[in-house]
Amino acid sequence: MSDRHISQHFETLAIHAGNTADPLTGAVVPPIYQVSTYKQDGVGGLRGGYEYSRSANPTRTALEENLAALEGGRRGLAFASGLAAEDCLLRTLLSPGDHVVIPNDAYGGTFRLFAKVVSRWGVEWSVADTSDPAAVRAAITPKTKAVWVETPSNPLLGITDIATVAQVAHDAGARLVVDNTFATPYLQQPLALGADVVVHSLTKYMGGHSDVVGGALVVSDPDLGEELAYHQNAMGAVAGPFDSWLVLRGTKTLSVRMDRHSENATKVADMLTRHARVSRVLYPGLEDHPGHEVAAKQMRAFGGMVSFRVEGGEEAAVEVCNRAKVFTLGESLGGVESLIEHPGRMTHASAAGSALEVPGDLVRLSVGIENVEDLLEDLRQALG
Repeated sequence: MSDRHISQHFETLAIHAGNTADPLTGAVVPPIYQVSTYKQDGVGGLRGGYEYSRSANPTRTALEENLAALEGGRRGLAFASGLAAEDCLLRTLLSPGDHVVIPNDAYGGTFRLFAKVVSRWGVEWSVADTSDPAAVRAAITPKTKAVWVETPSNPLLGITDIATVAQVAHDAGARLVVDNTFATPYLQQPLALGADVVVHSLTKYMGGHSDVVGGALVVSDPDLGEELAYHQNAMGAVAGPFDSWLVLRGTKTLSVRMDRHSENATKVADMLTRHARVSRVLYPGLEDHPGHEVAAKQMRAFGGMVSFRVEGGEEAAVEVCNRAKVFTLGESLGGVESLIEHPGRMTHASAAGSALEVPGDLVRLSVGIENVEDLLEDLRQALG
């Protein structure tokens, strides 16, 4: 029976899609095929389609099938990092002279890729507030080939109406790319809302345990999937077998983890809104968040990321980060443990001086799955 027909329920797909029992031993967990090359059945006679692990590896195949099923796509591709996935996508979709609309709030590494790398290849880009479809429409030019969206965005937790912006992009003959790292396919499925490509940093919630680096692309168009697979092989930044196995293990518990992340984050955001040293809380689950209604429409829950601004400016925000004890000071996000960081000096330093520069008084939290009372108490003492 095809994985695609196991179930339409996410939790069941997460455990079974791509996870076919080993035909030799019956092992219920796919083996780690730690191998570079494969014995062929005569010249050009590939056994199971495998010849060299850059081109394909059974453990990576299992993960790619799992990712495609969870996002409701036709093809999933796993990479060595999220930025490797983005690089492959951009070099597949774009040629010198093409144009991309990027969001005014995005991961600093994504901005660096556009501003410092892709632009040297002759690709143009402009910035728009993707929460405003009219702003996206105004930023599109006759050369626009893609509109890039993060929702929720990093680190200001902005929300974009995926279905509406997909229509704006398609009306202009452009593709919509959605970075779904913060939401994960458990909370949000962009392809079903009209997106053409979903991007993931698998390092984050998909892996979920801060022990692996990886990236992914998922598409619903099989022809685009073939183009991406060609470039994936030609460029070579593929996910290794052990990394693939770790992410595949992580996706099995994604739903239960995201439920707890979201529950804890909601309580953290609520506490912060009532704290005297916090000037603003950015969390789409709050009713006064400008994107709350759209988020409620297109997300199952509001996720585990919370950002807030601290009274007293940048130095006060840095001091809050330094005083935290249960929240670990560190970059990245999406692990079971809670993390705290200062985006302006850490993950988004590359955006300084640009339209994507973040406020100096901003603190970003990745709310983990610890006991929420411990998290609340830690934040209270860190805020002083």
